[in-house]
Amino acid sequence: MNRRIKIRHLETFIGIARAGSLKLAADTLNLTQPAVSKTLKELETILATTLMDRGRAGVQLRPEGAVFLQFAEQSIGALQNGLTSLANLGATGGVLHIGALPSVAPLLVPRAVEIFRAGSPGTVLHIREGSHAYLTDHLRNGALDLVVGRLGRPDSMTGLSFTQLREETVVIVAAPGHPLAGAVQLDQIRGYPVLYPPKDAAIRPLVARLMIASGQALFSDRIETTSAAFARTVTLGPAQAVWFISEGVVADDIAQGRLVPLNINMEPTTGAVGIMARSEETPSPVAQLFRKALLDAIT
Repeated sequence: MNRRIKIRHLETFIGIARAGSLKLAADTLNLTQPAVSKTLKELETILATTLMDRGRAGVQLRPEGAVFLQFAEQSIGALQNGLTSLANLGATGGVLHIGALPSVAPLLVPRAVEIFRAGSPGTVLHIREGSHAYLTDHLRNGALDLVVGRLGRPDSMTGLSFTQLREETVVIVAAPGHPLAGAVQLDQIRGYPVLYPPKDAAIRPLVARLMIASGQALFSDRIETTSAAFARTVTLGPAQAVWFISEGVVADDIAQGRLVPLNINMEPTTGAVGIMARSEETPSPVAQLFRKALLDAIT
């Protein structure tokens, strides 16, 4: 980057290119024609190339000038967008709609909300929890601004971008004192009710990959659910069920001893957790602020 290039050089060059003459550009920029001509000459000297041919009929961009014009306009546009975003961040009010998958709703999202509210206290937050399919559909149709959770199957991410925050593994949990507390193989689970992710759950393909790699058929005695409240109650109840679930959903339960993870290798279920947004759209300033809060929350 040549630090001798100033904003006035870019604005003057763009103004001349758009006007097609030094005189018209001077009128548009509210400058004298000699000042415009001098600024253009300074820019060409800095770049060590002639950008425009001057003549009685006006100015004509050279190939070098046409290339430079494209990036000059992008630079000025990016700077203007940055200034607008800063101004909008300073304003209070507005609503931000965030979708949170169950694995991030208990810990990551609350930490991010706390950080976000310190920087934008006037913004009303709507936090919606749901399945991957439900939330990504609402993200695509504009009902949500961002979704936080696991990366889904490629076909479920059409039209969406993904920024990874961390990785997370699926765990199998049971109540303390469960007969399977010492289990180390998946086949030991058979004979007990299994709480299993449904087909539209982000972790379903990962669990299926684990089952196939272990040579295990799908459990016949299973209940498919995305309801953490229901699954937690059944797991702690008399049915002696075991629960396949993203670690983030039950991290606090495990830490407090309310649930116990089985000692089964679950490494094949490791997957990315991150931020989903509409890929062809620039997030609003408040959405960008919440994105930063999420990044800060994991550090």
